[in-house]
Amino acid sequence: MRIRSLLLLSGTLLLSAGTASAGDGQYFWSGDWYLKVGATGFLGPKYEGASKRMFQAAPLISLGKAGSTVRFSSRNDNMSYALLDQGGFRAGVAGKLIFERDAGTSSDLRGLDPVKFGGELGGFAEVYPTDWMRVRAEVRQGIRSHHGIVADVAADAFTDISSNVRISAGPRMTAATSDYFSAYYGVNDAESAASGLSTYNPHGGIHSAGVGAAINWQATEKLETGAYAEYRRLMGSAADSSLVRERGSRNQFLVGLSATYRFDFTLH
Repeated sequence: MRIRSLLLLSGTLLLSAGTASAGDGQYFWSGDWYLKVGATGFLGPKYEGASKRMFQAAPLISLGKAGSTVRFSSRNDNMSYALLDQGGFRAGVAGKLIFERDAGTSSDLRGLDPVKFGGELGGFAEVYPTDWMRVRAEVRQGIRSHHGIVADVAADAFTDISSNVRISAGPRMTAATSDYFSAYYGVNDAESAASGLSTYNPHGGIHSAGVGAAINWQATEKLETGAYAEYRRLMGSAADSSLVRERGSRNQFLVGLSATYRFDFTLH
């Protein structure tokens, strides 16, 4: 079994409700904070669009202000910093790390230009239309790995079935511009000759749609464990890519387990 370590930083950094001034000795970072550290192991596609799956392991890090109004978080949330927090509505900046994808990831990718290490930077907004549902959207611009724009939208219904067990589920959708699809799904003439894949020039649009579900158990006051599953169906330029049609699959499944431990601390 091959374990491939990825670095996933999924965290939320929240501003305090009011901006404190340096004159009274208080700063935006002053107060009680928490740091959650843990790991997740999951079985998922070797690469975006792959038909073969592999076991992967990743550390999890989450940082936040104690007493914040965050009522729900998902493993799909990327790093974010709330500039506006009004309880039922939050908005701010969001970012995502992207790791290199090349022939070492899978032999299916031999002959294709690698996706370089980089990231995506943009913003997020989330709203709670009811006490049991959260809708979140992220829009991010690629940096170095690709030059496209990616948008993720997800809605999650959640409920506590006991004092320490919560279940959640909901739909997900991703869209992107042509520059993103070109990096991950395009095959130019040189790549076609080197890889044996048919040439393919993608356009922008819907990338995928699917559904995810999770169950989280608060084992102790500071230890939280969880299990999750997700299905996505590739669409548009992703589904039509010769990489997916000839070597991959439109159907993307992922299942995993996670555990995090919370450390509390105070900054002055």
